[in-house]
Amino acid sequence: MTKTQLMAVPFLAVVAGVSYLALDRWVWNSGLPEGLIQVNGRIEGDHVTIAGKYPGRIQELLVCEGDQVTKGHVLIKLDDAQTTARVEQARRAVEAVEAEVQAAHADLAVLNLDVPLAIEAASAEVVENNAKVAKAIAVEKEARSDAQRFRELAEKDQATRQQWEQAEMRWDVAQREIAIARAGLAQAQKGAAQTELGWKRIRAKEAEVAALERRRDQTYAALEEVRSILADLTITAPSGGTITTRMVDAGEVVSAGAPLLELVNLDRLYLKVYVPEVQIGKVRLDLPAKIYTDAFPDRPFDATVRYIASKAEFTPKEVQTPDERVKLIFPVKLYLNENPDHRLTPGLPADAIIRWSEDVAWVKPK
Repeated sequence: MTKTQLMAVPFLAVVAGVSYLALDRWVWNSGLPEGLIQVNGRIEGDHVTIAGKYPGRIQELLVCEGDQVTKGHVLIKLDDAQTTARVEQARRAVEAVEAEVQAAHADLAVLNLDVPLAIEAASAEVVENNAKVAKAIAVEKEARSDAQRFRELAEKDQATRQQWEQAEMRWDVAQREIAIARAGLAQAQKGAAQTELGWKRIRAKEAEVAALERRRDQTYAALEEVRSILADLTITAPSGGTITTRMVDAGEVVSAGAPLLELVNLDRLYLKVYVPEVQIGKVRLDLPAKIYTDAFPDRPFDATVRYIASKAEFTPKEVQTPDERVKLIFPVKLYLNENPDHRLTPGLPADAIIRWSEDVAWVKPK
């Protein structure tokens, strides 16, 4: 054996001893079977910062730090006097334009009934006056023939001059009747043309109704907008949880988007733990875990590995022993599958068992 090989023997022995001690510390001395990893930490949650969409003065502050709320729970009411007045104004505008729309629809309905009837009546009058003109022309033709015949007879002394003059008078009357009938026909035709304009009046009224309906839609939209603003002045909880921080007090004037409260969602709690570097290779996403708390020692809560840090860091200072604080660890988050009756709250210390081998039975933390 060479000198170099002889020197390597003690070194390998030391490495083996250190490895054995590390293995003994993390596996055998833990009292857990191979396939389980015991960790601990504190339960945390996803924090939600609650802010208002609009500025205003806080009229009512209905929660304090530590209060548990459910989704939709009223937290803060901002002063809404001005916005309420705007809602009433918008509502009256809607009522006014709605009345105009209804009146315009009624007028349009009347026009749709009257115009066809008026056109039909005017057309009938034109037909009637055409018949009068035709009759007057026929009478005039007969009267003219009689007048000409009596004139010829009078010239031959076969008829009296009186008969001739009477025939001439009938002819004159017949000619005047034609003129009167034609004037009546012209008047009827003008009336018919006037009634045809009713279609244009209908189209104009339809355009007026459409414009009123668009204005009505705009007033409805304005009403919904101010109603939405009014609703947003009452700030509610976006989810169930615990109020952890209150940044304002009643009477304060706050700006739009200013943080008012901080809420932790009790349905999205997780246990943040730290896994040593020598064991992190066994941990992977979606592994099952069970969380144990002092408050419920006989009631484990199911959890799932949902987050594993990609980079190692040094053990946090809150770890007690100095030798532990120099170890490299990986932050891991075990998300609770459920939180029945919201029993668990942020801040509770807890132990957890992560199972990375399905063949191993669950055991309680040691």
